[in-house]
Amino acid sequence: MLFTFLQTSAEVIEGTIAPVQEKISLIDMAIKGGWLMIVLALLSIIGLYIFGERWWAIRKAGKINKTFMKDINDYILDGKIQSALGLCKKTSSPAARMIEKGVERIGKPLADIQAAVENVGNIEVAKLEKGLPFLATIAGGAPMIGFLGTVVGMIQAFFNMSQAGNNIDISLLSDGIYTAMVTTVGGLIVGILAYFGYNYLTARVSDVVFKMENITIDFLDTLQSKQDSNPYF
Repeated sequence: MLFTFLQTSAEVIEGTIAPVQEKISLIDMAIKGGWLMIVLALLSIIGLYIFGERWWAIRKAGKINKTFMKDINDYILDGKIQSALGLCKKTSSPAARMIEKGVERIGKPLADIQAAVENVGNIEVAKLEKGLPFLATIAGGAPMIGFLGTVVGMIQAFFNMSQAGNNIDISLLSDGIYTAMVTTVGGLIVGILAYFGYNYLTARVSDVVFKMENITIDFLDTLQSKQDSNPYF
C-alpha cells in the first residue's frame, strides 16, 4: 500500500511539473494563417495542374521515332512525296507537323521551305510553353502573398495590443503572429516549388526545341542534296 501511494504521488507530482505538450497539426497551422492561406492553396493546386499537364505534353512531344526522319529522307530521295506526307500525318508530334509543312512546300525555293518550317516550329514551341508564364507568376507572386500575410498579421497583433491598454498579454499577439509566420512559410513553399517546376519544364522545352532544330537541318540537307542531283525537283 505504501509503495502504491508513493508511486501515485510521484505520478501526480510529475504530471504537475511536466504537463503534456499539445501538438499542432498542419491543418490547424494552415487555419491559423487566415484567409490568405486559401489563396495560396488555390495557387498551389493550379501550379500542380499546370506542371502535370505541361510535363505530359512536353514528354510526349519529345518522343521522336528514330526511324521517322530516315523514312522521310528515303521517301523524298525516291520522289515519294505523298508517302512522306502520309507518314507525317500519321505521326502526331511537333516535329512531324514541321516536316509536313516543309514537304507540302517542296518545289518552291529552299529559303521559302525553311521559312515555312520555322514558322510552324515557332507555333509548336508556343504551344509547348502554354501555361509556363502563369507558373512563373505563381513562383514570383506566392512569396509576395506570404509577405502580405506577414504584414496583415503584424497589423493585427499591434491592433490587439492597442486595444488591450495596460493589460497586454502574450495571448493577444498569438493570432497575429500565427498569421504572419504561417503565411510567410506557405508563400515560400508554394513559390519555391513553382520556381523549380518552371525551370524544369523550361529545360525540357529547350531539349525538345534542340531536337526539332536537328530534324529541320536534316530535312533541309536532304532537300538540298535532292535539288543538287535534280535541279528540276
